[in-house]
Amino acid sequence: MADAPLPQSLGAADPASADEAPLYVPRKQIYPQAVKGRFRTIKWVVLAITLGIYYFLPFIRWDRGPNAPDQAILVDLPHRRFYFFFIEIWPQEVYYITGLLVLAALTLFLMNAVAGRVWCGYLCPQTVWTDLFYAVERWIEGDRRERMRKDKEKLSLKTVGQKGLKHFIWLMIAWWTGGAWVLYFADAPTLVYELATFQAPLIAYIWIGILTFTTYTLAGFMREQVCTYMCPWPRIQAALTDEYALNVTYRYDRGEPRGSVKKNDALRRQGLPAGDCIDCDQCVAVCPTGVDIRKGLQLDCIQCGLCIDACNSVMEKIDRPLNLIAYDTDMNVKARMEGKPEVRRIVRARTLFYAGIIAVVGSIMITSLALRQNIYLSVMHDRNPLFVRLSDGSIRNGFTVRVANKHLDERRYAIGVEGLPNAKVDVVGGEIDQQGRSIIVVGPDQTQEMRVLVTQTASAAPASTEIQFVLTDLSNGDQVATSDHFKAP
Repeated sequence: MADAPLPQSLGAADPASADEAPLYVPRKQIYPQAVKGRFRTIKWVVLAITLGIYYFLPFIRWDRGPNAPDQAILVDLPHRRFYFFFIEIWPQEVYYITGLLVLAALTLFLMNAVAGRVWCGYLCPQTVWTDLFYAVERWIEGDRRERMRKDKEKLSLKTVGQKGLKHFIWLMIAWWTGGAWVLYFADAPTLVYELATFQAPLIAYIWIGILTFTTYTLAGFMREQVCTYMCPWPRIQAALTDEYALNVTYRYDRGEPRGSVKKNDALRRQGLPAGDCIDCDQCVAVCPTGVDIRKGLQLDCIQCGLCIDACNSVMEKIDRPLNLIAYDTDMNVKARMEGKPEVRRIVRARTLFYAGIIAVVGSIMITSLALRQNIYLSVMHDRNPLFVRLSDGSIRNGFTVRVANKHLDERRYAIGVEGLPNAKVDVVGGEIDQQGRSIIVVGPDQTQEMRVLVTQTASAAPASTEIQFVLTDLSNGDQVATSDHFKAP
């Protein structure tokens, strides 16, 4: 059976008119109405949890022992470290950051495959802070109709006072947002004291100012414009979604044809088709982006579910079944119109693929973290000259060796070379122990760079020999090795 055509009232887009649509439309002021319901409650809970984590996480302490910071999460730029509770990431381990970014992208893809733009509707920082700004606005200036009325009237002393208070609270929220961000880059209690006494570094005040301005502007004024024009995700997810992804959907098989309560009741008594939608426009009134969900899935829609709450409250009042708007698929809507059973496939090839890749990448990262050593060794051969012939006929190569000690106490390491017979290793400015080994001393949680000379005492040597530098921790016997080449005439 052919697919049922969309009702005319859904306003299906004309391809010709779509080609002529402007790339940018001047912003129309949107006055979202307050709503109560399950999805609004979920959004309040998510807002409280996410903002609570963001604002207060820098103050959580984590004991790492002596010579280490005790802030649970810290980006220590001066010492080039990233601390996350019991995990410490060094500059040489930037691939862990790459792995986290890959996991974040794949998680976003999985969320989209399951429930569309659920990230945009509940977890995106722009959504969370805009929700908070809207709450302040309603608390001070009133709900939708009152704000619309005040904007049309001439300014009064009361209105100016309300708007001034609103913007002051917005600026305080934005200021604390910027202030919380810089706390992740220094010891939080210390930096708070320095900021309050104007002793903090200038760069801290600069970044707080930048983030205060951006938060205040994006959440207070640009709002839905950020989601529609600045964010690339709506366009990316449109290419990733499929017919089985759940999206906030107007079930036009139930809602059409639209009409008033009395008109549709009369049609039902006569046995004629009548929809449940009464054209009250409550779904549009509560939408933070001003979308009419009855026109189908749109770029502006952030899938927050507030229109579901608004529509359900109307359905309760007119004694009609709930979920005229719900998380559903257009495929299921069409299936019901054709008398076919609904199909819900949360677990399918796409979601299994994303989940599988997430599991593989996550397992690799966890295994790597569990097995990683607390010693790092890198070696770089001198470029010019590649070798030096000494007066006794032996050949000497110079290397720059870098050793990182990831322990929280000073360590002594013996360095040697394998793969080159009769080789002698000398550390410039280093020590020699009683056994004749070259010793490198590295402080706690530090990196030491030194020059190492490798000399082959034999009179003859191949032009290039692969050798292996072996670094041994004298306190516990742990070893790490890396390869390079010994050059000769």
